Amino acid sequence: MILLISSQGQTLESPIEHRFGRCPWLIKYDTETKESQALPNPGGRQSGGAGVAAAQFVIDQSADVVVSGDFGPNAANALGASNIAMIRFPDNVSKINDVLEMYHQGKLIP
Repeated sequence: MILLISSQGQTLESPIEHRFGRCPWLIKYDTETKESQALPNPGGRQSGGAGVAAAQFVIDQSADVVVSGDFGPNAANALGASNIAMIRFPDNVSKINDVLEMYHQGKLIP
């Protein structure tokens, strides 16, 4: 399964970013190989349509699940139409590693 997680930085130690469309980075994580990759969010610098641009990028990455704090309606519609599950950050996470730990414990369910 491929997860994309909105992040403020480029590592698994980075803080999460609650804004999906405007997050500077998306951390791509393969749950089978446990490999990760930091990808710059192309929507992060757009003056308009950031959520849709970010959603299209997630779709292009063949993601199964995207984890963030807030999905705008247009981004949510695009992701939903592509059958990509959306999960909001649980209250008790602050770093990307926290999200991954919850996933591996079965506590992060789409």
